[in-house]
Amino acid sequence: MEGPQPGESHKERVDRELTELLQGLRVAVTGVQVLFAFLLTVPFSPGFQKVDALGRWLFFIALMSAAFASVCFIAPAAQHRLLFRSGLKERMLHAANGLGIVGAVFLAVSMTSAVALVTETLIDGWPAIVFGGAVGLTAAWLWFIQPLIDLYRAKDVK
Repeated sequence: MEGPQPGESHKERVDRELTELLQGLRVAVTGVQVLFAFLLTVPFSPGFQKVDALGRWLFFIALMSAAFASVCFIAPAAQHRLLFRSGLKERMLHAANGLGIVGAVFLAVSMTSAVALVTETLIDGWPAIVFGGAVGLTAAWLWFIQPLIDLYRAKDVK
């Protein structure tokens, strides 16, 4: 999050940052809820009986990490309602930011496991590692590593 805008009070900054954070989490919530809903239906499909032990573990990891991601992404909105007019908005903002990061980690794990599961079921063997790993590495790079590098470089510039 960037610093205060010109003429912006501390309260206005916290309000703006919370609004920006909640808007960002709404995007993530939609994605994880679609994935989670899909995963909830998988065991009830006829082909699931063909999934081997590795596939079942990949499914379980994808399901649980999608559930935890959902909890993390939804928590700031629930906390906002519970802490309404408590004077704890700035504390909630910092907690929500951390929950968003943890939720993104869980979402990356879920997507990686889901892709590995589908690949392992369709193709079998090493492609599951390759394609699941590609999703995991791409998420790690774009969601975490590259932004942290930018943050590190920006601190060196100042």
